Amino acid sequence: MSHVKAGGTSKNLKDSQGQRLGVKRFGGQAVREGEVIVRQVGMTKRAGEGTFISRNFTIHAARDGVVSFTKKNIKSFTGKSHPRVEVSVK
Repeated sequence: MSHVKAGGTSKNLKDSQGQRLGVKRFGGQAVREGEVIVRQVGMTKRAGEGTFISRNFTIHAARDGVVSFTKKNIKSFTGKSHPRVEVSVK
């Protein structure tokens, strides 16, 4: 006979940190070259004029200026159009 009750295993102890995604500079704000404008997973927002997109889909400012967001319809491979937001620096 055991002297101690059996201790059960707990399964939900692991938790990962948040990725801090989202818009970092909003429309009308001034940015400098190289600053992060949007951190995202996938291409939910598109890089427009004056911006570039990095390997992890982060949109950066390619030059100094003011951030603007515009809505565009993007056609997919099948011909269906999807509304997307385009980020640009002017």
